[in-house]
Amino acid sequence: MNDTRLRTYAARFDKVLAYIEAHLQEPLPVERLSRVANFSRFHFHRQFADYLGTSVARYILLLRLRRASYLLAFDRKTKIIDIALEAGFENPESFSRAFRHTFGLSPSAFRRRQDWESWHERYRFRLPERNIAVQVEIVTFATTQIAMLEHRGPAETVNDSVGRFIEWRQQTGLSPKASSRTFGIAYDNPDTTEPALFRFGIAGEVAAAVPPNPQGVVTQRIPGGRCARVRHLGSHSRIGESIYPLYRNWLPGSGEELRDFPLFFHYLNLLPETQENELVTDIYLPLK
Repeated sequence: MNDTRLRTYAARFDKVLAYIEAHLQEPLPVERLSRVANFSRFHFHRQFADYLGTSVARYILLLRLRRASYLLAFDRKTKIIDIALEAGFENPESFSRAFRHTFGLSPSAFRRRQDWESWHERYRFRLPERNIAVQVEIVTFATTQIAMLEHRGPAETVNDSVGRFIEWRQQTGLSPKASSRTFGIAYDNPDTTEPALFRFGIAGEVAAAVPPNPQGVVTQRIPGGRCARVRHLGSHSRIGESIYPLYRNWLPGSGEELRDFPLFFHYLNLLPETQENELVTDIYLPLK
C-alpha cells in the first residue's frame, strides 16, 4: 500500500475513532460505525482489530469505563448509578459487572482507592498516531504565581498526585477551579525518562503564597516571556500528537531558541466535567 493510500486509510479510521469518542453515551452498532468510515460491515470487525490491536466492542467498553473511572475518582458527589448512565451503560448492574471484569474490583472499591498504574495496563492497545498540522502562535505569557504539587514517579501514577492536588484545592479554596487557571509543567518526557525519575507539576493559579499543607503543595511561578503556543483538542492521553510536531517540524525552521524553562500546559477545561473529546489545552514552549 503506497503512502497516499495509507494516509487515506488512516483518515477513515480517525473519523471512526472521533465518532466513537463523541457518541459514547449512545448505542454504537458496527453497522453505523462501518458507514462512518465507508467500510464494509462484513469486514469492519477484522479491520478494526488489525488496525488497533483490539476489538471494536472492547475499545468502546474501555473508553466508557475510562470516563466512568475519572468520575469515580474525581467527582465524589456523583452517585455510582448516575456515573453508570453517564458512561453509556443501561443500568448499574451491567456497569458494575463490566468494571469488575476489566479492573478486578467494583466501582465503589475503585472510588475508595485507585491503582492507576494497574488501570493504565488496560489501555495499552495500539492507538495509531495521528498526523496533526499544528498552528503555532508566538505570544507573550505573563509571569504567573502558582500553587504546585510536583509528581515524582511513573507517568501512569500522575492521577494519584492529581487527586492530592484536587483535595488541597477543595480544602483550602486558595485556587478555585472555576476562577483560577490550571496548569501542568512537563519537566520530563515520559517516553525518554526512567519511570522513577519522571517529574510533572500539577498547578493552579494563586494570588498569594501557599501556606504549609499536608498535600505538599508549594508556591512556584511560571516565568513570563515569549512562547510558542499550540492548541490541542481532545484527550490529554494524545497530547504528544500536538507536542512532537512543534519540536520536530516547527522549531528547526523557525529560527527560535528555547528558554531554560520546561514546556507547560494551560488546561482550558478539565475532566471529569468535560468529555475527553471536548478537552481544550494550550501548549506553551518558552522561547528566548
